[in-house]
Amino acid sequence: MYIKNAMLSANVSDFRKEMKKYLDLVIEDFETLIINRGKGKGAVMISLDEYNSLMETMYLLSTKANRDNLYEAIQQVKEGKVIEKDLDELLKMSSSKRPG
Repeated sequence: MYIKNAMLSANVSDFRKEMKKYLDLVIEDFETLIINRGKGKGAVMISLDEYNSLMETMYLLSTKANRDNLYEAIQQVKEGKVIEKDLDELLKMSSSKRPG
């Protein structure tokens, strides 16, 4: 997991002048950029990968049933209640469940 120590910040003029540099930092280094517009206003820029990850997390946590299932699975892993399968076993299990 990548953990940032601080977010990048730029005003609009600096962002315009150095747009490529900031985009590269956001995309390649997974930095978060705050673009300040003054008076407490601004925008936050994150990479598309990070945005998609946030949207997926929001979706997975959007219903109580999903949250409960995820928390239960996490608890089972912490308690060592796991069954290991290799990819071939999983593919066989998946294909045997398909009608046809």
